[in-house]
Amino acid sequence: MRESDARHQRAEGEARLEIGPGGIMRLYQKAPLRLLFPTPEPGEPLQAALVNTAGGLAGGDALRAELVLAPGAQALVTTPAAEKLYASLGPTASLRTRIEVGEGAALEYLPQEAILFDGARLDRRTEAHVAPGATLLACESLVLGRIARGEAWRRGAAREAWRLHLDGRLAWADALALDAAARDAPHALDGAEALGLMLLAHPDAARHRELARDLTGGQASLPRPGLLLLRFLGTAGAVRAGITAAIPALRAAALGRPATLPRLWTC
Repeated sequence: MRESDARHQRAEGEARLEIGPGGIMRLYQKAPLRLLFPTPEPGEPLQAALVNTAGGLAGGDALRAELVLAPGAQALVTTPAAEKLYASLGPTASLRTRIEVGEGAALEYLPQEAILFDGARLDRRTEAHVAPGATLLACESLVLGRIARGEAWRRGAAREAWRLHLDGRLAWADALALDAAARDAPHALDGAEALGLMLLAHPDAARHRELARDLTGGQASLPRPGLLLLRFLGTAGAVRAGITAAIPALRAAALGRPATLPRLWTC
């Protein structure tokens, strides 16, 4: 064991949730990652909240979640608050999410933003497998610094990666590597405080392209049939406002659900 590992305890949380048409089929969790199940509002599917009971992630910590929906299942998975990434003494914090959406199922994966404190190091990777006739509405966002406190993210590094499989084949992959220089460079983020991504994997995704363009000021694309992407870049407030407007609009248009945010986003 390295001296640094002996000095600093690392958190390694895990959660696995399997949902069928009738509700929860299997549940496994290991602290500090927990799953809570708020009572859904009328017209809403089963709700699950991923909770990091440690309150944040330090360098070397790792959280892993696996979400599996059986054919025909319906669910919404979110988080009760932003995920905080604390300054690191060297190691990188790891977030891993694996998603499986069975045939005819629909999953809304809508975590709130991750906030990088100055000096934080993050490696976040999400992999999703969406079966024929299934739907996935997902978002992720990243805030570069504790903006409300006047703290910018000037030290550290962040890596983000998405891999989406449709009908058993890799349909889209995205990767991003950031440091403070990239944040400020005119050819990179040009000083933006935050960035965000939403995706809709749906058999009729193309029907919602114009809505997505309106929601993002044109920053939406249809890279292949059945996949709609929305991107957000700007101040932390503008990115959150964009995502909180897009979620109700898309879940109503694509899923026929109430045009509302997850309740935990507004508590």
